[in-house]
Amino acid sequence: MNFDYPFLQPDFFAALEQSGAAAPESGWYPQHLATADVWMPLYLKTHNRGEYVFDHGWAQAYAEHGLNYFPRLVTAVPFSPLVGPRWRGQPDVALLRSYVEQQARESRASSWHLLFPDQTAQDALEDWPLARREACHFRWFNRDYADFESFLATLTSRRRKSIRRERQSCMSADVRIEQASGEDIPENWWKAFYACYVATYYKRGQRPYLSEDFFDRLRRSSLAGQLMLVLAFTGDEPVAAAFYLFDQHTLYGRYWGCLREFDGLHFELCYYRGIEFCIRRGLKEFDPGVQGEHKILRGFEPVITHSLHWMREPAFHRAVTDFCEREAVMVRAYQQEARTLLPYRQAEQAG
Repeated sequence: MNFDYPFLQPDFFAALEQSGAAAPESGWYPQHLATADVWMPLYLKTHNRGEYVFDHGWAQAYAEHGLNYFPRLVTAVPFSPLVGPRWRGQPDVALLRSYVEQQARESRASSWHLLFPDQTAQDALEDWPLARREACHFRWFNRDYADFESFLATLTSRRRKSIRRERQSCMSADVRIEQASGEDIPENWWKAFYACYVATYYKRGQRPYLSEDFFDRLRRSSLAGQLMLVLAFTGDEPVAAAFYLFDQHTLYGRYWGCLREFDGLHFELCYYRGIEFCIRRGLKEFDPGVQGEHKILRGFEPVITHSLHWMREPAFHRAVTDFCEREAVMVRAYQQEARTLLPYRQAEQAG
């Protein structure tokens, strides 16, 4: 079965907006570009939550100069810091630019932010002088491994042993792990997953971005076949869960939560089960989301991601462009340093 990139599908945005996650009541005001040829998400936002490109310093600089940074326009997949296409169809780039600038004027938005576009989107906009901001994320690449052991064989002996111990520690803790995708996901797993998901937010004193209604809508949508859950049980009691989406090429690790702590359980549900899924399905990449140097020692490689920014005030656009250029030097240095920590045997490391 052919699966397209899930995060631009109409049902994905319908679930976000109809559940209230990306809606005016939560500070996401849809202003989407929609023509016969292209659809591009565009939100007028009064905050920067749920974006994962942190611009607090820019907002502060605006305030120090007596200007309003909010509202601003954002083209992104809400709550999903994943690289991918940022529109459906074939845009007239001049029309796209005109639409964004018109929306900025009418709403008095300070700026437009295009978060985590793929290379195709970046290339399409190369004639628009946008500030290019870089970040370093981690990605696992499937080099045609036959099974998990084939992947382990590319690692140093020390890391192979460490990962095997890590996986065994879960099993010795009387934990049973099950996973299912698409229509094979049991109905009662969804409530168990959501209880684990919200627990991760409540532990930090935060409210979750997504409601149970969002996941209900998603699992009843055309995207149902592209969902995967991994649950951990002690006896019949669910104690942890991880939620994924996938397409023909990539597995996307999205949300995790636990009700009880067990050594190594996070790595098993969020990384190793995902790697096994990619190998079994023949998926080429595994994008587990942002942050976490601990991913490096488990075979996830540092890659550069981008976001593009346009500030309506020319002086601020120049300042932001200069900042991004200087920041990129540090990001690239971090990436190179991270590569030295990869656990692959020297002959196996990617270029």
